[in-house]
Amino acid sequence: MIIEKTNPRRVALCNLGCKVNDFDTESIKACFVQAGYEAVDFSETADVYVVNTCTVTHLGDRKSRQMLRKARRKNPDAVIVATGCYAQVAPEEVEKLEEVDIVVGTQHRAAIVDYVEAFARNRHREFHVEPIADDALFEEMPLAEDRSHTRAVVKVQDGCNQFCSYCIVPYARGRIRSRSIASACGEVERLVADGFSEFVLTGIHIASYGRDKGDGTGLIDLITAIAAIPGVRRIRLGSLEPSLMTEAFTRALAQIPAFCPHFHLSLQSGSPTVLRRMNRHYTPEEFAEIVARNPPVFRPSRPLPRTSSWAFRERRMRSSRKPWTLWNALIFTGSTCSNIPGAMGPRAADLPDQVDEPVKHRRSQALIALSAGQELDFLRENDGLTAPVLFEKSPEDGWWEGHTPNYIPVRLISSERINGKIKDVVIHFNKQKNYMTGSTV
Repeated sequence: MIIEKTNPRRVALCNLGCKVNDFDTESIKACFVQAGYEAVDFSETADVYVVNTCTVTHLGDRKSRQMLRKARRKNPDAVIVATGCYAQVAPEEVEKLEEVDIVVGTQHRAAIVDYVEAFARNRHREFHVEPIADDALFEEMPLAEDRSHTRAVVKVQDGCNQFCSYCIVPYARGRIRSRSIASACGEVERLVADGFSEFVLTGIHIASYGRDKGDGTGLIDLITAIAAIPGVRRIRLGSLEPSLMTEAFTRALAQIPAFCPHFHLSLQSGSPTVLRRMNRHYTPEEFAEIVARNPPVFRPSRPLPRTSSWAFRERRMRSSRKPWTLWNALIFTGSTCSNIPGAMGPRAADLPDQVDEPVKHRRSQALIALSAGQELDFLRENDGLTAPVLFEKSPEDGWWEGHTPNYIPVRLISSERINGKIKDVVIHFNKQKNYMTGSTV
């Protein structure tokens, strides 16, 4: 079949970066599908390629450029769209890429199909990047249509007001903007009707949800409203600011049966000096106190927070002597980024005594090894636990895989089709494979 160049009908999308970017990419795909386009894999030949770029690190910038060039090589006649954070903070760089036909930042993404259609008609490059106004509203995007029928990610917030000295995100995403509770609940209701039972609430800085509204609305109000929707079996939260986890907040969560006691808490460093330089608003001691507290939401279900870390010597020392166990710590290193605008941005890159890349690599490998050992400790601690498991993945040789409320992955052999079902199972630690298997109660 010959596809008219003036009316492209096959679109391929590439997502780079975080879970929020992933949500945005799926929503952009939904815009194209609703307009009659066929969505295909990025490796296939398409008439339109959309790269949702990332700029958190210099590697993100490089990967973004690589994927844009890859798209042009795949089809020299295709319409190439660069959108997302890299396009927002470095629009001049992106515009200079001869492979790119349309540049869109982190706003106006619902109009990308219109921009593509306009370019297809007149072949004039489209450039749609502008500063994000402080009073900008949350951008409503269409409901993504091809998520798995077990867990759905729901974006409820965008932007950040923290301005950490190392972070480009406030410049790429703007100030905090919260989705209305009515809008978020409306999407969840539609997803429940489509077969979803678990929902992950995500955003750039979801701990700040509601602060821009000025009416006292907070994240706990949103969670409570979503939990009241019939058919919502589980609610999870994306990455959280540690300061959100007050005793009052966690006790309120403990009163919501659908809430899963699993937290992804950001620990940028174990060094108080480094945290001050990062303009982070907590200390390692405060982080440890937050996790070690014993409100009802923590200990009975044995949930463990996820953390990420940059510092090495002090971080390793603190990890080895802490009174709690980390489950699946995410370790990554910092990198310099030339795109951060303004006086605040370059401070981290301009500090003296920068750590060499080989040293960063050795330190991160040591932390990864430490984390792997703690993960196994966590699994052993949960050996013999009876827990409800939501099964998500299709069987492989009769095996199904799902997660407990506190996110322990469990494998179960079943001849029954249990995708999307929650079953009570006894979980066992497999010493040979270092993972958990289940047996039905």
